[in-house]
Amino acid sequence: MPLRRPEILAPAGDLESLRAALASGADAVYFGLDDGFNARARADNFSLARLPETLSLIHRAGARAYLTLNTLVFEPELPLVEQLLRGAAQAGVDALIVQDPAVALLARALCPQLELHASTQMTLSSAEGVRFAQRLGFTRAVVPRELSTAEIRRLAGQTQIELEVFIHGALCMSWSGQCLTSEAWGGRSANRGQCAQSCRLPYDLVVDGQPRDLGEVKYLLSPKDLAGVRAVPELMDIGVHSLKIEGRLKGPAYVTSTVEGYRRWVESILAGAPDEAQLAKDLSGMSLAYSRGFSHGFLAGSDHQTLVEGRFPKHRGLYLGRVQSVSGKEVRVAPDERPWTGGLGLEADRPEAPVGQVSSPLKGELTPETPEPRPGMGVVFDAGAPEDKHEPGGPIFRVERQGPGWVLGFGHPGPDLSRVAPGQHVWLNSDPALTRRVEGMLAAGEPEGRIPLELTVSGGEGAPLQVRARAWGHEASASSQMALAPARGAGLDEALLRDKLGSFGGTPFRLARLERAGLASGLHVPVSELKALRRQLVTELAGAVEKGPLRTVVETPVLEPLRASLAGVVKEGASEAAAQLIPMCREDAQLEAVIAAGLPEVELDWMEMVGLQRAVERARAAGLRVTIATVRVQKPGEEGYDQRIGRLRPDAVLVRHWGAMMHFLERPEGQPRPVLHGDFSLNVTNSLTAAYLLGLGLDTLTFSHDLDSAQLDALLAHAPAHRFTVALHHHIATFHTEHCVYSHTLSHGRDFRTCGRPCEKHQLSLRDRLGLDHPVIVDVGCRNTVFNAQAQSAASLVPRLLERGVRRFRVEFVRESREEATRVLGAYQELLAGRLSPAEAVRRAAVHEQFGVTRGTMKVLSPPAPSPR
Repeated sequence: MPLRRPEILAPAGDLESLRAALASGADAVYFGLDDGFNARARADNFSLARLPETLSLIHRAGARAYLTLNTLVFEPELPLVEQLLRGAAQAGVDALIVQDPAVALLARALCPQLELHASTQMTLSSAEGVRFAQRLGFTRAVVPRELSTAEIRRLAGQTQIELEVFIHGALCMSWSGQCLTSEAWGGRSANRGQCAQSCRLPYDLVVDGQPRDLGEVKYLLSPKDLAGVRAVPELMDIGVHSLKIEGRLKGPAYVTSTVEGYRRWVESILAGAPDEAQLAKDLSGMSLAYSRGFSHGFLAGSDHQTLVEGRFPKHRGLYLGRVQSVSGKEVRVAPDERPWTGGLGLEADRPEAPVGQVSSPLKGELTPETPEPRPGMGVVFDAGAPEDKHEPGGPIFRVERQGPGWVLGFGHPGPDLSRVAPGQHVWLNSDPALTRRVEGMLAAGEPEGRIPLELTVSGGEGAPLQVRARAWGHEASASSQMALAPARGAGLDEALLRDKLGSFGGTPFRLARLERAGLASGLHVPVSELKALRRQLVTELAGAVEKGPLRTVVETPVLEPLRASLAGVVKEGASEAAAQLIPMCREDAQLEAVIAAGLPEVELDWMEMVGLQRAVERARAAGLRVTIATVRVQKPGEEGYDQRIGRLRPDAVLVRHWGAMMHFLERPEGQPRPVLHGDFSLNVTNSLTAAYLLGLGLDTLTFSHDLDSAQLDALLAHAPAHRFTVALHHHIATFHTEHCVYSHTLSHGRDFRTCGRPCEKHQLSLRDRLGLDHPVIVDVGCRNTVFNAQAQSAASLVPRLLERGVRRFRVEFVRESREEATRVLGAYQELLAGRLSPAEAVRRAAVHEQFGVTRGTMKVLSPPAPSPR
């Protein structure tokens, strides 16, 4: 079976980058609107008013246009989203990239033909999760960056949906759609396109309560950039539809180098002669444009020793060597092997990986060609703290080869060489030649001849010549003014038709196929007639192609009718007469505190699942209703986690990902289905999404942590309050990451097979710049969850929420002892019973909290309660 030629999908954060993508041969581009609702709010983006003009430019270049509306939507914003969707559909976007189910529901109501792609923000990590997206009308899924090629192959074999894979660019440390650091620590939600890049900040490692000095390694959550070139052959063999380049915040040089590089690499693979030499040159250009160092990401599987460099969080480029000496305005540099930051751990806890046990399925290394430094190229020296905005660096004025190394001469302006010392690393981080080349490409004007066009000609003597043209689903027809007549010579043979009728120079089209359908031989019309027919067809088809796919857009408002229809299928569900305190336990001691408190229900989140059956039996023996929490994400091949939960026959399941939801909703007839509660990780922020999920069969939902008090109130105005759970007291789960900090820092192991399981012997925390220690806990899939050091309480909202009809209030524990859990439970039991004020409840609950209790994401509009300290 021949390899599929995948689409090269380029980022466009502004007009210059868009033009660079088109000039470089991108098959499709993705971009956002400056009205918001896209995951790169800091990019310049594009206006809705000029969207038709933007789409015309893209379509003339033979590319498809994907609009990102890939953030969560709050209740008051739904009318604006409807307006944006209508404008996008009318303007002719080829597809929408979407996170929130509400956006998909509105899009389908407005324009059923509008193509929908499920953003990686939806965390569709399994075939079961993909089935949920297909129910919503999605035809393509952007797979999580945490999947290996083997897992992508398995996913592709279990579903018919198109798959889009991130192939190059920055890696998110947290699973996309599951990162709450920006919201928890800065009030800027990544789910709203305002990522604060907390993963790029320095952290100190705390092992069993004691800080551990890792030297210059401070950026424990800052991954290298993805360069998935070695995965491309396998992804093509799998049949992946699109290779996606990250980078809407990067410039034209980055876009050009990546699009051209991957296009050349794909074409050489299709030709059966992968061009390794050209690939090395292209990787060099990509590195100079932007690179934190390249890795396979997770495409080769987990490798906890190479994913994170740890010494810097930003662009470095190509490694040149080390400083040998500094004299005046000159620096002598000698090449060496770039230092590798591997296992950093305790001697007793870092077993070496067995030889041959762990190997990458991707063939070949990522080895950019290191060019000779030239005058004008930029360099940067590793001097001082990496977060220093004024680290020494600048353009090279003069280069002299000296043995295996170089003498670099600098001028004014130039780097502060007083801060440069022998032994420091030197990086090439810019090349003006690339910038000049991109400027030349853009100055050359729009690309031409990218759209394949098919012609069918027919006609007989005495009748006009009939020509039908087809391109991108559009058709146009034209007839000659003069009738066909006998020719004196060869007449309208194929060579003449191709030359005069099919010569589309200076237009977006190229002749892909010419068919003679009943056109007799030996007939003739003047060449001027052929040219006139060509001009007429081009004018008609160009206008149609620029407008995009043919579709019908509903002109009348759809929000309220859609809201009403969704509400109509939502079953009322049981309403608790009194408020319920729902504790979530992660350890035996916490469960014992719950039993002693006399509560009727418990949620068990045994993250590693060891001892889960024993905990279920203990809770049941105490007469508690038992809810078991699923894992946060589930990859292909991990279906056994949900099956194990099912075998324990819990009273309810707390589903945390779309796959788990579908697994329990789709249970075979005759098998009892537990009560299903949706957790915060389903990211429910509006009534449309809520009603759709309740209509599918979820019994309750948990409010998203992205909601503040006002946004929660707005949602409740259109949703049944008793079907929701509020996180009343918890340490918010900030990062949920495939990268294992335990393995990286306490062993040499690349994955769970070789790490020696340091997580079973030690407890890690990450200490931030404010001195707060954030606990790191490992789940059954060896994924790490970083919990916020500070507890968050919504106690001040309880009186208002009770009035609105909310009855389920969750209290979550992380590492609390039995005594601490008892104190927290007692405080909130008294609050819900009306015997304690919100401020006093927080004060009592905060007694054991090292860093205090905050309102966190659940901001309040009323005056703040007194501080607990």
